[in-house]
Amino acid sequence: GAMGGSASLIPRELLGEYQELTFLSKQEILLAYKRFSELLPKEERENACSARVSKSQILTLPELRANPFQHRICHVFSTSETRDDSMSFEDFLDMLSVFSDSATSDIKSHYAFRIFDFDDDGTLDRKDLEQLVNCLTGQGEESRLSSAEMEQLIQNILEESDIDKDGTINLSEFQHVVSRSPDF
Repeated sequence: GAMGGSASLIPRELLGEYQELTFLSKQEILLAYKRFSELLPKEERENACSARVSKSQILTLPELRANPFQHRICHVFSTSETRDDSMSFEDFLDMLSVFSDSATSDIKSHYAFRIFDFDDDGTLDRKDLEQLVNCLTGQGEESRLSSAEMEQLIQNILEESDIDKDGTINLSEFQHVVSRSPDF
């Protein structure tokens, strides 16, 4: 409104569509919209549905701030054509939807696979697994694994997961492992 009070809301037909396409409730979508518009510069908030939020702004979100995979998450959910990992409101909703408690484990594991596939080639190879382990153990000197420990760990992961023994983990192998360890 003229007072510049609350941000303009999502058109009703879009809201319905977002509810069908995500695991989020109407309330959660409206809250997401509010959070997304607050990441935008004031003058862009009126058109939050068509604006993009920069990666650096997205990384200020509490959910991502401490996440060791924050850069990969931005990369996987961003539909930016310039590949700058910025997010549209729909990208943002997709991300919140996958991370919500209502998302199926199939959807979650599909995105986890894409996030862990650091070189985006559709399989998790030794290099991906090494980066994955480094992300999880932190980059600090004291927490880093020696190369022998790393080699052993990757060996173990592949023995556990690489069903067709081609030296890489594909999506179905990954989902198989995840389905056996639900707390994953």
